[in-house]
Amino acid sequence: MGKKQQRLILDKTRLHFIIKGVLVGLLVGLVVSLFRITIEKLMGVAKWGFHQIALNPIYLVVWLVIVLFIVLFDGWLIQGDINIMGSGIPQVEGQLAGELEMKWWSVLWRKWIGGVLAIGSGLFLGREGPSIQLGSAIGQGLAEKTAQKGTPRRVLIAGGAAAGLSAAFNAPIAATLFILEEVYHDFSPLVWTTALAASIAADMVSMIFFGLKPVLYMRYTHALPLRYYIYLIVLGVMLGLLGYLYQYITLNVDKVYAMIRFIPRQFDSIIALVILLPIGIFFPSTLGGGNSLIVQLGNNVPSITILVGLFLLRLIFSTISYGSGVPGGIFLPILTLGAILGALFGQILHVLGILPEYLIINFIIYAMAGYFACISKAPFTAILLITEMVGSLLHLMPLAVVSIIAYAVVDLLRGQPIYESMLSKLHPNPEQIHGFYKDHLEIPVFAGSKLQGRQVRDIQWPKDCLLISIRRGENEQIPHGDTLIRSGDTLIILTDHKKRAKIRTKIELITQNLVDK
Repeated sequence: MGKKQQRLILDKTRLHFIIKGVLVGLLVGLVVSLFRITIEKLMGVAKWGFHQIALNPIYLVVWLVIVLFIVLFDGWLIQGDINIMGSGIPQVEGQLAGELEMKWWSVLWRKWIGGVLAIGSGLFLGREGPSIQLGSAIGQGLAEKTAQKGTPRRVLIAGGAAAGLSAAFNAPIAATLFILEEVYHDFSPLVWTTALAASIAADMVSMIFFGLKPVLYMRYTHALPLRYYIYLIVLGVMLGLLGYLYQYITLNVDKVYAMIRFIPRQFDSIIALVILLPIGIFFPSTLGGGNSLIVQLGNNVPSITILVGLFLLRLIFSTISYGSGVPGGIFLPILTLGAILGALFGQILHVLGILPEYLIINFIIYAMAGYFACISKAPFTAILLITEMVGSLLHLMPLAVVSIIAYAVVDLLRGQPIYESMLSKLHPNPEQIHGFYKDHLEIPVFAGSKLQGRQVRDIQWPKDCLLISIRRGENEQIPHGDTLIRSGDTLIILTDHKKRAKIRTKIELITQNLVDK
């Protein structure tokens, strides 16, 4: 009888978090959808304004007043909370790793308003990074309102972040994978089920506002014949080299701004907004993150000369826009650059008589995935993201080929994931991490790790921490001195909440110093 009763005991932990994930997703979906709508409306006003300036220069005075307002107001927002600067993805990654902490309500309203003003003005910035940070702030807020600490709190933050990307792109599966692969680095069932539930809920809310049509819908009807696969290799190498260039420029543009120190850092946006004026007057179709430009490329591919000029314009000004520090991301600008490169590559092949014109759109799609894969070093996310955003499954194999080649090129050049590199440039604020409660630190053991194949007693674990569990698949086991650490394990370590980041760094150093077996 006891055994029968034991079988009836239900484990409701994941169910509870799925429900919480749905709640987070509904809230995030509403906030991010309003964020998207407001940006689109403001972008329309900005384009109309640039058109009026072109017709009558007297409107330039009005535009200068608006620019001054945006610079001063966004600067005031940044001065109030420096964590709203830029994309927001590195900040979320740092928070989940225990390297910094944020005040959720301050980030939520400041990022929303600051992002609307910066992105809606026409700067070459994306809404996706800010949407991720908005989502993480809502997840953090719910965690604090329900007195969640430690791992449960981080799970809700990660779920909110995934919901933010899902609502921004209408891509719930890719959003979930991006948070797991690039931001949280944790594939535990509790994390991915919560993130997926939040992403689906946010996507449903977003579809109420924007409908079922994919964000980057293209008339894609022809699968790429095998005889053209050889050109995917060339495309992948080109994307890898130019992806490394993008990483270098974006990660070093702050040094250029640092040379102009007669302007306080929070007001650097005045430089980008002044440069925006001629772009808005002469090239209004290029304004913003680039989603409309990508769709235009799919419908009508310009000449090689125009595509080269468009790539240089987008490459240079997107880094200038991001380097100004205003709330805005690089997610969509990266995809836009990839689309331009794909169109350029396809157009060159067409002019050479190698590729029929109707297949150029294929290379646009493949290049978006490859360029994002090599810059973010998240190839699985890139493949799924483009599949969901374009709305077709015909391109999975070519996407995988281009993505892995572009990724390998950047990896050979020792390029790092761009969001991780951005995180290293931030100033950690562990002193702002409150509480002295015990918390868990999860260390995944990847194939090739020096921890693999060693017994627990072989590792000189740092002080102030205790290895309490090893997660192996769906099961957890209590380790002993002779327990063998295997590839695929996740080490669960108990430590003080405020010391998570420090203990993680120490374990990484210990692992690096281990002698290869």
